Amino acid sequence: MELNQTAYLILGILSLHPRQSGYHIRKTVESSVGYFWGESYGQIYPTLKRLAAEGLIVPCGPVGQKRAQEYSLTPAGQVCLQEWLALPWREDPPRNEFLLKLFFGVEAAPGVPTAHLRAFQQKLRALLATLTGLEKLARQHNAEQPGFPYWMLTLTYGLAQIRAALEWSESALELLTSLEAAPHPPSAIPDSTATGL
Repeated sequence: MELNQTAYLILGILSLHPRQSGYHIRKTVESSVGYFWGESYGQIYPTLKRLAAEGLIVPCGPVGQKRAQEYSLTPAGQVCLQEWLALPWREDPPRNEFLLKLFFGVEAAPGVPTAHLRAFQQKLRALLATLTGLEKLARQHNAEQPGFPYWMLTLTYGLAQIRAALEWSESALELLTSLEAAPHPPSAIPDSTATGL
C-alpha cells in the first residue's frame, strides 16, 4: 500500500504515544517534530480514517460524552512504520522565502534587505530560546525514555543550525550595511554557468 508522509507521521506519533485523538496528535506534532516538519493539519483526520480502514491503527476508547475518538497502532502498523524507516529519505526541495527575497535584494528599496535580515535574526533568537528551554525540560523529564537519545539528536541539530545561521547573519548584516552605503549598481542575474546556479 502506498502511504503519504502524513500517514507515516501519524504512525510514528502513535508508536510513541498510544491512544491519541486527532487533536492530541496535532498537539504532539506542534510540540515535537513541528519544529522541523511542516504538517498540513487538515490531512490528519482523513488519514486517520484511511489508516484505520487499512488495519494499521485501531480506534480505541468510547466515543461520545465530548470525548474524541482515540487510536492506537496495530502490529501491522508497527511493521509498516519500520519498513518506512528503513527506506532512504526523500530530498524535498527547500522553500525559503527569506532567502528568495535576499537573492533579489538588489531590486528592493534601500534598507529593506537589512530590515528582513534583522527580523530573521530576531526570529532565530526567539527560536533558540525556545529550543534551549525545550532541551532543559527534555533532560529533566524524558531522559529515561528509550527514544530520548533520538529526540535529542533532532533537537541538537536544530540548535546547531540556528547558531550557525546567527553567526552567518552577523557577517551578512555587515555586508548589507556596506552595500547600502554604496551607490546601487544595475541589477543582473548571475551567469548560471559561472555560479553553478
